[in-house]
Amino acid sequence: MNYYKDLVTKKSFGVLQQLKHKCQFILIGGWAVFLYTHSLKSKDIDVVIEHSELEKLRKSADLVKNDRLKKYEIVIGEVDIDIYVPFYSNPGLPAEEIKKYTQQLEGFLLPRPEILLILKQRAYLERLGTPKAEKDKIDIISLLKNVELDFDFYKEILKRYNLKNYLSDLKNLLQTTTQVPELGLNQFQYSRLKKKVLGWK
Repeated sequence: MNYYKDLVTKKSFGVLQQLKHKCQFILIGGWAVFLYTHSLKSKDIDVVIEHSELEKLRKSADLVKNDRLKKYEIVIGEVDIDIYVPFYSNPGLPAEEIKKYTQQLEGFLLPRPEILLILKQRAYLERLGTPKAEKDKIDIISLLKNVELDFDFYKEILKRYNLKNYLSDLKNLLQTTTQVPELGLNQFQYSRLKKKVLGWK
């Protein structure tokens, strides 16, 4: 089931492929979740890149600095590209820390799924009450449903970066949801998933 229109996600993935040929990056956000889960595609693109790679993009794109949100932005048609750089951006963890926890998947460099979960939680908490937060929530649940996560590592990272409240926030998100039709989870199926996650110690 799609969350966004096929035409929009197709354009977005095309832009992502073009970006891949222009610079090196760590893919985060909805497209990273999709590569792990193959569930919902994304509309926007989120990446972490080094400053040297940012300069490559500056030569070929209209790059805008967003000082309020500590990131750079490019808009190509309906596709928004959010760019996070070391020692400036913090999309959930400091951008320079994310590269310590990466792995290759389907030709892309991604954060480990536990790190991606944390980044998605940050996005969700910052956008509560908006349509994008609803997509963030589905992405979070999709990771929990489809990926074998190392919860000891997840909790270790929360402790290391002083984010221990994220575990209770995650449990609260799960408790305030009853079903996720976008992921094919009815009330019974969702209840089983929720019970598993709420059992973490």
